[in-house]
Amino acid sequence: MPASKRIIITLSPKMLSELDEAAFLEKKNRSQLLREAIHYYLGERKKNLIKEQMKKGYKEMAEINLTLTRNTCNIDEEALLNGLEKLVE
Repeated sequence: MPASKRIIITLSPKMLSELDEAAFLEKKNRSQLLREAIHYYLGERKKNLIKEQMKKGYKEMAEINLTLTRNTCNIDEEALLNGLEKLVE
């Protein structure tokens, strides 16, 4: 990765031990494992943000749809009553 940047992070001894054990078991080095973990985290974060935006959009659309339905039902009721009145005449 020629455009890569080196960073320094601080881990507790326990976390470093777990990282080293996972790296050994997966036959990867620390950097590879951390890159994968960060990539996974950022992907999950992006998914969660999209889900939250979708929830918000669905809630907003639910209110709009409810208003439209109520308005349409009122129009339908008026049309039905007008039709019944004409039939009675």
